[in-house]
Amino acid sequence: MKRACVVGAGFGGLALAIRLQSAGIETTVVEARDKPGGRAYVWERDGFTFDAGPTVITDPDCLRELWHAAGHDMADDVELMPVMPFYRLNWPDGVTFDYSNDEPALHREIARIAPQDLGGYDEFLRYAAGVWQEGYVKLGHEAFLDFSSMIKAAPALARYQAWRSVYSVVSSYVKDEHLREALSFHTLLVGGNPMKTSAIYALIHKLEKDGGVWWAKGGTNRLVAGMVALFERIGGKVRLGDKVVQIHTLGDLVTEVECESGWKERFDAVASNGDIMHTYRDLLSENRRGPAMAKKLARKRFSPSLFVVHFGLEGTWPGIPHHTILFGPRYKGLLDDIYEHGVLPQDFSIYLHHPTVTDPSMAPPGKSTFYALIPVAHKGKLPIDWDEVGPLLEKRVLAEVGRRLVPDIEDRIVTKFHYTPNNFEHDLAAWKGSAFSLEPLLTQSAYFRGHNRDDALRNLYLVGAGTHPGAGIPGVVGSAKATAKLMLEGLR
Repeated sequence: MKRACVVGAGFGGLALAIRLQSAGIETTVVEARDKPGGRAYVWERDGFTFDAGPTVITDPDCLRELWHAAGHDMADDVELMPVMPFYRLNWPDGVTFDYSNDEPALHREIARIAPQDLGGYDEFLRYAAGVWQEGYVKLGHEAFLDFSSMIKAAPALARYQAWRSVYSVVSSYVKDEHLREALSFHTLLVGGNPMKTSAIYALIHKLEKDGGVWWAKGGTNRLVAGMVALFERIGGKVRLGDKVVQIHTLGDLVTEVECESGWKERFDAVASNGDIMHTYRDLLSENRRGPAMAKKLARKRFSPSLFVVHFGLEGTWPGIPHHTILFGPRYKGLLDDIYEHGVLPQDFSIYLHHPTVTDPSMAPPGKSTFYALIPVAHKGKLPIDWDEVGPLLEKRVLAEVGRRLVPDIEDRIVTKFHYTPNNFEHDLAAWKGSAFSLEPLLTQSAYFRGHNRDDALRNLYLVGAGTHPGAGIPGVVGSAKATAKLMLEGLR
């Protein structure tokens, strides 16, 4: 039996491992941390469950497909709960907008804040459906290993003006600034600047409209646990708490995986779900391919990092939906500060996650779990002392949540902690503390992103946010589908 190793137990790594094991490849997943999940880590404190993220599950069919491939039913391991509205958007001028795939309700919301844009929204929806078909259905699960594959995709990309930004395309259909922000902010959830990210990412709107937004009962961590349970049920092995320190090579082949504990095993193929820079710079440092690729990657643009405040409150808040975006006073200016200037602005926009309104099991009775997230520049652009700045920024973020939603928030806090770019760098070996790997620009997409199979090391593969198609649960699960196809072809 052929043997494969997957380095890293994030969503992409686990999805790949399930596909390989289901196809008869003896597969081992090796994870440095004490729990699986990667960016979907979990903490339990004072009776509260705090998911590290991601919190938005879209295209649940891409997950069900994993269970189906293994001859099982996802419902046996994971209960998905619908989230409605998907997001409540709130601006400093008092305008509020509930965003969902309930078409009559969504049209009422648009008519309430921007009646002149109803027709434009319908035209945008048709555009989003087109790019979803081309960018997700046709290309989202295919590997781009050579430039000719990019040439073949070029006509479709050109037809949908992929060189334009999401915000630019949205603005060509709707004129109200609130609605423009409502239809373009989604790229931030995969590390992209709406002002720069390719218009192809407008497909997220169609993805959510058709598939809905979902929550895994018990937290995103329960989806991870379900994937691990499935993988082990079909014979896969998971090794936790043992950091991979080297992927050994012989000529143009990877041969062994070695861990910090001294554990070392030979494999017929290796796939890395780790940070792409870490994979080449550190894990492949013994082969000239590693330093050469690391040098090339260092010239690319990496996505921002995140600052996240996790907190548990006394009381329940039925009026605060599962996901709220508290926009700040600036949109483009704030994005420029984060993505271009590398400064820590005085203002910010907050992504507020409130899972207990959907799933009370995330907190003790009568209490609520939250996290408040703001994008911040990665450490390469913003080299500040996060040990010093973190506590100060935590106070500012909580004060803003209090000012806009929970006036007595300080009196209600039961427990709290924050997570900074330092943590992304330390816990996930993320280059410069980036939260989403390579920034999703057109010039860093498809062929121009990390390849699902390395160009020089014939049995080394990549999966996850750093490779095609990119970050987000559907993205990394899609990368696993593309990478599994290549690995199975190579291992036969």
